[in-house]
Amino acid sequence: MDLIARVAKNFEDSAQTKLNAVDMMAAPIAAAIETMTNCLINGGKILACGNGGSAGDSQHFAAELIGRFEAERQELAAIALTTDSSILTAIGNDYSFNQIFSKQVRGLGHSGDILLAISTSGNSGNIIEAIKAAHEHDMHVIALTGKGGGQIGEMLRDADIHLCVPADRTARIQETHLLVIHCLCDGIDALLLGVE
Repeated sequence: MDLIARVAKNFEDSAQTKLNAVDMMAAPIAAAIETMTNCLINGGKILACGNGGSAGDSQHFAAELIGRFEAERQELAAIALTTDSSILTAIGNDYSFNQIFSKQVRGLGHSGDILLAISTSGNSGNIIEAIKAAHEHDMHVIALTGKGGGQIGEMLRDADIHLCVPADRTARIQETHLLVIHCLCDGIDALLLGVE
């Protein structure tokens, strides 16, 4: 086995996935940036959730907004719903794993807030329930998916934004999700700071 060639192929595949996605995703990413920025300017917050690697992505996104991305600026209201082990285990134990995010959305979300819902398959049960809860609270949903969007793609409303990576391999979708998250952070900063 030629490991160097295998590594190089992974780099090439990852780059190609991103290049394949740009034409399809640039406009909805720009719309998501504007929606998120308007939410934050108007005193709203962004709640983010996902499972596994997508949980890490939701935390990464919240950290970039609360701290900073690349430029110093005021703190921005973002909460990853994946971090409080007591809440997650209490809800998972007392209710069900499918409700670990939806109950938090109902408790923390308000009209005008945004749910950033991340699922590579578009079929994660607890993300679907979180989106339902967000809709109940008149929140906008920005869904970050792949593999055609799954059930999440089908349940989004007209005011929601679907950022669906045109790929089927989970690793490539996750890598592109991270780039999308960085694009969101960069765009929010550009609008807030007036950066060209």
